[in-house]
Amino acid sequence: MILPSLNITLIFTSYGPPGALNYGVFVISLAVYLTTVFANVTLMLVICLDTSLHKPMYIFLFNLAINGLIGSSAVLPKIMENLVDDMKDILYTDCILQVFFVNIYAICAYAILTLMAYDRYVSICKPLQYHNIMTPGKIRLLLFIVYYVPICSLAVQVYLTSRLPTCRYTINKLFCDNLTVVNLSCAKNTWVDLYGIFMVLAFIVLPLIFVILSYVRILFVSLKASQNARKKALKTCTPHLITFINFSLASLFSVIYNRFNFSLSKEVNVFMAVHFILIPPLLHPLIYGIRTKEISNSLKKILQRKILALGFNLKTEQTCNDTLFISTK
Repeated sequence: MILPSLNITLIFTSYGPPGALNYGVFVISLAVYLTTVFANVTLMLVICLDTSLHKPMYIFLFNLAINGLIGSSAVLPKIMENLVDDMKDILYTDCILQVFFVNIYAICAYAILTLMAYDRYVSICKPLQYHNIMTPGKIRLLLFIVYYVPICSLAVQVYLTSRLPTCRYTINKLFCDNLTVVNLSCAKNTWVDLYGIFMVLAFIVLPLIFVILSYVRILFVSLKASQNARKKALKTCTPHLITFINFSLASLFSVIYNRFNFSLSKEVNVFMAVHFILIPPLLHPLIYGIRTKEISNSLKKILQRKILALGFNLKTEQTCNDTLFISTK
């Protein structure tokens, strides 16, 4: 048994040789990745440019878009490279970095979705106190906690994992995850296992329970409210519920992918991997763009202003050209 070295190269064995399936997945992955980047950047620009969207819910949504870009960019470029290359390998240090950013993507997404559920809870259950509770200072504090605590906790987990002695050098998956790197070691470390369980309980189970309890409370309050209030609550909560359920299903598929990879076919493994990395970051901005009236209206206004400005510039340029033509005559 030897400790990991900077020069260790790990080999992915689940890709297979370049062929029709690999090229097909590459084209789909590239198209979805580019669409994901475009959709998330567009959403972020809309929120930045429209001051009416500088509210807690949209600030959290802005951070969810950033998180989606982190998750997609941490994995997809390497996956697409391995799909078409003859040699499907990765340096051990790059694998550890990939583990770190994939875990940031997963845990911070859950944390941000939990903040969004809390915002909906305060908005519907305590509407008169909303502005006193969701102050700018509190929003900054919550976002600091959402990033600082998971990043520090994940740094400890990645450090513990990286110190395990390595005696295997093949990965039967499309990208690196913490459990895969742990299984590369022939030695079992109880502290690593216990810390992994702690991470799951603290950053996945507890947020899940909090979101469920928040929506149970929202449901009770909505049932006692008027019909119009119920419709408004349903309209504001639907995008978040769709997003949360979608990400939870993607995470569930990822757990199945990690735990039962060897009993699943290559095609199923590919689907589970790309579902976890591709689908949530793509659907989140699309869902909010379609289901949230404020965002869709803001996008329309921005586009209209840009089109009008472009038309005005073209008209001005044409007028200048006509004036120049007349003067030359």
